[in-house]
Amino acid sequence: MRIDILTVFPELLISPFNHSIIKRAKERGLLEIYFHNIRDFSKDKHHKVDDYAFSGGAGMIMCIEPIDLAISKLKEEREYDEIIFVTPDGETYNQKTANHLSTMRNLILLCGHYKDIDQRVRDHLITKEISIGDYVLSGGELAAAIITDSIVRLIPGVISNETSALTDSFQDGLLAPPVYTRPAEYKGWKVPDILLSGNTKEIEKWKMEKSFKKTKKLRPDLLKGNKN
Repeated sequence: MRIDILTVFPELLISPFNHSIIKRAKERGLLEIYFHNIRDFSKDKHHKVDDYAFSGGAGMIMCIEPIDLAISKLKEEREYDEIIFVTPDGETYNQKTANHLSTMRNLILLCGHYKDIDQRVRDHLITKEISIGDYVLSGGELAAAIITDSIVRLIPGVISNETSALTDSFQDGLLAPPVYTRPAEYKGWKVPDILLSGNTKEIEKWKMEKSFKKTKKLRPDLLKGNKN
């Protein structure tokens, strides 16, 4: 997979992508990530990429030309499955979307900054808009990092135990059940006996029941579309 990230602050993304699972994916040749500074595509002598809105009001708007030039250059080199704008008013991101994007070959993530971007970018250049939640960040860089991490960990070969990612919360519409490790007893706090029994059938039944109860308590909204 190749992911190209368009941003005015590429330095914000260097650290998140040089550690842990994403670093491992790059070292294994399963992932390529490139940062492109939108300022490099500005024709302004000061590399300015924002301007006042025609309608007035507070805040600066990212200009269409440097974004168009950046996207056009990348599209001349290869085809992209999606050109994604990371924005608070986009489609709410979830595991289903992450699963879908992880099957793609080439993606562009556009990080917004300032007040917003010229609407014509959204109308003519973007194929998908994603929000990581109902709140506003200073820019799209951190959101792009979150989206990238959630996608990359699903690529076959990135995680050593691939079934681990498939048993995460939300994969089956439920939250994951509680998990325990050694020691079996600590300060009088014991691991449930069923998990020490070796009875696989009963353990799986226990996990499903706990997942359902946990989801009902913490995220009852998820059960509306889950018939388990």
